[in-house]
Amino acid sequence: MSSAPLAGRLDGLLFFPVTAYGPDGAIDLDAFRVHVRRGIDSGAAAVFACCGTGEFHALAPEEFGALVAAAVEESAGRVPVVAGAGYGTALAVQYAKLAEEAGADGLLAMPPYLVAADQDGLLRHYAALAAATPLDLIVYQRDNAVFTPETVVRLAQVDGIIGLKDGHGDIDLLQRIVSAVRTELPGRDFLYFNGLPTAELTCPAYRAIGVTLYSSAVFCFAPDIALAFFRALRSGDDGLVNRLLDGFYRPLVELRDQGRGYAVSLVKAGVRLGGLDVGEVRAPLSEPTAAHIKELTEIIERGRAVLSDGRDTPATQDPSASPPSANAAEPGESV
Repeated sequence: MSSAPLAGRLDGLLFFPVTAYGPDGAIDLDAFRVHVRRGIDSGAAAVFACCGTGEFHALAPEEFGALVAAAVEESAGRVPVVAGAGYGTALAVQYAKLAEEAGADGLLAMPPYLVAADQDGLLRHYAALAAATPLDLIVYQRDNAVFTPETVVRLAQVDGIIGLKDGHGDIDLLQRIVSAVRTELPGRDFLYFNGLPTAELTCPAYRAIGVTLYSSAVFCFAPDIALAFFRALRSGDDGLVNRLLDGFYRPLVELRDQGRGYAVSLVKAGVRLGGLDVGEVRAPLSEPTAAHIKELTEIIERGRAVLSDGRDTPATQDPSASPPSANAAEPGESV
């Protein structure tokens, strides 16, 4: 765990590694370590371990602790490690404490299990989770945890809650949330993340309202494509952004939408296509069909063809230059 505040370290491409399993179905820590290490070496700015892409829902507590510890060891302080936490409040607190013991730098708080709570109940849940450990907390908005702007203002006032990851996809709502926090809490550093599946597809829309941080599942299996897109987006190379959206990301999303759970299982298939055996997904998720894996192979090839057509942004381009955003330019707001 680094002594530096987490919020100031989350400026770059965010890596959500898959969880590796062996032939017997048990976690494969060796393969997981290789996966995490390759991601960091490829340029990830942070590792979000045991989150949605990492099948948090399928992990026993002891497996979770071992995986987070492995990610922390592989990171060795080079980039922050954020761990998932979820279920009801009591279990979420247990997972949070396991993450703290494993050396994580922060938590991504998943929606509560099963129940559809009101805004006050959600606030109590996340406040209790934030109070349980000294780890900084990012709240994941999606499914049964969707917040009003007023509730996010209250969340932003809770010690330890540093940001909101949006997996809901309502741009109007998110714009009102950004505006409410900026208005009601001037000078408050608060982060916003695009957390939709295959977030790159909606990055231009999120960027238009100032949200530039996003999670990249594609980075798991095609870091070259993910980084090229990230750099093009940051530098304003709309030509490359659009070519990758048209030739790679839109076809990938259309394939992803052909199967339940493909937001995870298709990513694991992509990692295996890259030569690292991370096993299959655990039940209740299912593997992609052979035809869909073949289609994924072709989509990846088309994405790399876009990068090799001679018109892409050089890999050495400085990705730091970016227009004003809610994560970067407003006084008191963080990148």
